[in-house]
Amino acid sequence: MRKGEFEFCNQVEQFDPRLGEMGRRDFVYRFGKGLGSLALTSLLFGDGRLAAAARSENPLLPKKPHFTPKAKSCIFMFMQGAPSQMDTFDPKPKLNELHGKPILRKYGSLEKRMYVGSPFTFKRHGQSGVEMSDMFSELGTCADDIAVVRAMHTSSQAHTTATFFMNTGVTIPGSPSVGAWTIFGLGTENQNLPAFVVLPDNRTRIFGGPINWANGYLPAATQGTLLNSEGDPIVDLSPPAGVTTRRQEKNLSLLNQFNESYLDVHPRNPNLLARMRNYELAFRMQAAVPESLDLNSEPQKIREMYGLDNKITEPMARKCLMARRLVERGVRFVQIYCGGWDSHENIAGEHKKRGMETDRPMAALLKDLKQRGLLDQTLVVWGGEFGRTADNTMDFFRTGPGRDHNKNAMVMWLAGAGIKGGTVVGETDELGINCAEDVYHTHDLHATMLGLMGLDDMRLTYYHSGRFKRLTDLGGKQIKEILV
Repeated sequence: MRKGEFEFCNQVEQFDPRLGEMGRRDFVYRFGKGLGSLALTSLLFGDGRLAAAARSENPLLPKKPHFTPKAKSCIFMFMQGAPSQMDTFDPKPKLNELHGKPILRKYGSLEKRMYVGSPFTFKRHGQSGVEMSDMFSELGTCADDIAVVRAMHTSSQAHTTATFFMNTGVTIPGSPSVGAWTIFGLGTENQNLPAFVVLPDNRTRIFGGPINWANGYLPAATQGTLLNSEGDPIVDLSPPAGVTTRRQEKNLSLLNQFNESYLDVHPRNPNLLARMRNYELAFRMQAAVPESLDLNSEPQKIREMYGLDNKITEPMARKCLMARRLVERGVRFVQIYCGGWDSHENIAGEHKKRGMETDRPMAALLKDLKQRGLLDQTLVVWGGEFGRTADNTMDFFRTGPGRDHNKNAMVMWLAGAGIKGGTVVGETDELGINCAEDVYHTHDLHATMLGLMGLDDMRLTYYHSGRFKRLTDLGGKQIKEILV
């Protein structure tokens, strides 16, 4: 080694802070390994194998879970607007005693507020005696299949940020949704249908929109696919008149040839790869989607059970029946949105309407899954973005009192695969304002959902922006009391 080279190596060993404690020999060894890797990459690139390997990656292919799963699929019924815990599954007799009595609470300035008793009556259902309000008389017949988590809380009480948090585990947009994380971890069993399907409420806007089912920094193929529950599930799904299947195949093949030429130069372009696979999936969906969502093929008995022929229950009935048909065909994650729960006033009338719209279809979904042997492999989740207060402003008492936002106490229920039905977990205080015993957070709900699907929330990570990220951030604890 010449003198200059020796001095250079010594300087690297002694003075370069980027190498830390790495010595001269270690530096040369690692440098050589790096050159070898670059050479191998160059050879693979020259042979076209690197681009081929990138194209062969498919995040939707079925993957092995971290451990044996209880559930193969999940249906998440999102009650947008936030149902009131003390008017649904968490009775508070003390509130009825205090109804109309004034309290002072500071919201920027002092204002007159009054306690609001529940306008609904509660009844025990099933052998387990789970208490539900009279909003859910049909659902009460499924009480022994349901586990109610009363002492839940979350991290925001603004609709949009709380909806983000329930769906993505953070309050700001840009992170993957729980459905996307599930698809990233498991893939899907049906390559002719979207792995993650979203069924919106056509009457109301979803807080935050598509961000709630986005892939974030995960592969683009893991994002949710929005299907219309009324009319055509996907606009322009069918080809124009005169365009044959053979012609479509040729067009798609030609488009892929152009895209593959670009991939030979830019082999790791994730957006282009996702676009190519989406084109291919869209082609396959032309045959699969119409059959999967053909509700007219269902027997009249099933249609009546869901309430498809009833104007009030029909919107939710369609979504619940579509969800059953989708998971039956191997779709991994289905999210149903039902809006209208934001009852700041007239909670008696507004929550009653929501109960009339959802009670029968939700009960039918659980019973239908059960009679088909699908409930044992399908996780069903119900809940909103936060809970509601025990009081309301005095002004609303003139038109009918309601309840405001409350992140400190909310209720969720789960049913199906791995769930101990007929269970009630957690307690809130006597007015339902704060959690008191067996308290769980939204991160714990996410950890439980992933765990039932066979995924460890601490191992399901993705390296982004300098660190490994998770749905549960620093981790969640599973709700053991509701698990079989």
